[in-house]
Amino acid sequence: MPRKEFRKTSIAFLALIVASALAWADNKKPSTPAKPSTPAKTTTTTHTTTSTTHTTTSTAGHTTTTAGHTTTTTTHTTSTVGGRPGSTMSARPGGGGAAGHPAAGGAVRGPAGRMTSTRTLPGGRTATVSTRANGRVASIHANGMDINHGIHGGRTIRSERNGRVIVNDGRRGGFVQRPYFNRGGRSYYARTYVRDGHVYSRAYRGYDYRGYHYYGYVPGRFYHPGFYGWAYNPWIHPVYYGPAAWGWVGTPWFAAYPGWFTPYPVYATAGLWLTDYMIASNMQAAYQAGVEAGQQQAMAGQAPPPGQAAPPPPAPGPADATTQQPLSPEVKQAIADEVQAQLAAERASAAQTNPQPGAPAAPAPAPAGADVPDALNPSERVFVVATALDVTTGGNQECGLTSGDVLMRLTDSPDANQNVNASVQSSKKGDCAAGQTVTVGVNDLQEMHNHFHEQMDSGMDKLASNSGKNGLPAAPDTGTTAGEVPTPPPDSGAADQLQQQQQQADQTEAQVQQQQ
Repeated sequence: MPRKEFRKTSIAFLALIVASALAWADNKKPSTPAKPSTPAKTTTTTHTTTSTTHTTTSTAGHTTTTAGHTTTTTTHTTSTVGGRPGSTMSARPGGGGAAGHPAAGGAVRGPAGRMTSTRTLPGGRTATVSTRANGRVASIHANGMDINHGIHGGRTIRSERNGRVIVNDGRRGGFVQRPYFNRGGRSYYARTYVRDGHVYSRAYRGYDYRGYHYYGYVPGRFYHPGFYGWAYNPWIHPVYYGPAAWGWVGTPWFAAYPGWFTPYPVYATAGLWLTDYMIASNMQAAYQAGVEAGQQQAMAGQAPPPGQAAPPPPAPGPADATTQQPLSPEVKQAIADEVQAQLAAERASAAQTNPQPGAPAAPAPAPAGADVPDALNPSERVFVVATALDVTTGGNQECGLTSGDVLMRLTDSPDANQNVNASVQSSKKGDCAAGQTVTVGVNDLQEMHNHFHEQMDSGMDKLASNSGKNGLPAAPDTGTTAGEVPTPPPDSGAADQLQQQQQQADQTEAQVQQQQ
């Protein structure tokens, strides 16, 4: 074939191939755009969704969420979980995934790297679950209960039913709070505590401040002025009252923190004696809580997730003494100053509640809403941690505080989530490092103050009962007069209510684990 004709034939053949390829591609293209694939349970249509809303109240430094319902067309809601700023979570109960797991994208990262999602429990109930970066459950809100697991272990449960608040802070017990009575426009509440089978009660006064509700401890009695004067002023002769007199020698908790707490060698005032009494009481509580936390993890079979280290030991042993940062004299003096201030306040309250003949009448109660909670009182800065508490640092990292750690409040005005900034003044091994700035709830600080006040009264009772004994000087007057309101009788059903709450929490946690 001539070269010219061969070239024409080749060009025609190539054109035929290109045309065939284009025709094949056109046949593969759909006539209308394809709808993109979506995760299970996800739809682009607008629909009405029933979502859970929450009303927040506070007691014992915890955030309580009471479930309610509303109808909305949005697909996300915001809630406060574990007393920290709220995180966004899926608003569709059990949306997507097998066995009620959150839909793709339903789990949302929140404060301190927590992942929050919703899960559907048997019966169609919804649980809001927050997990830490290591995969451990941090908190659960379900069935009207808030269940919080501390960063060092341990579990706190809080629920509110029929005007009663029930708080479990360990296997040893907790408290039940109920309305007590009203007087002079003020509402009072009775708390029945259960501790290792021991049942006792205390009175609290409720009040509002800037739209938020707080509870303040109310002493059931006051000592006579002479006793407060003896406790406030220096003793004639300093008193040596060593660990043996205290009964601390050989106790596990005292051996666990030898590098952190050193009692005063002598006591020149009752205020210094009370300071060591309160510090020691908090250390005993911290040690016991650590032991309980370890027991709870063992009972729950909470082995660390693959690749994750086991949690720290419940409490440092004697071998760790050299790593303990001691409670500095300056911080201990700050606690002693708070003790002295509280002694002066109780003496003034005793005179106001039961004035002596010829004394001026007590001022009228402050109008509703005018009370500033002690947690925000500008003259009160130092707070001793009462129970285990998880907080967030400025770098959005989570760390734990335990009973006896010391905070100094830095800000007086809380943010929108009712949190303020505080500086860690002293802490034990494994807790938030001293010098860190952390975010802490106002209600948590308020409960620290309440506990401090209760411990003061307990220490004063011990001083009165040991007056003139074990080397203590004799007090001039240990008589008492009635307080603002009488101490309420203990609730006979408190122990059963706490036990029932524990069982309900155990069942809820088991159901949540099944939905993983």
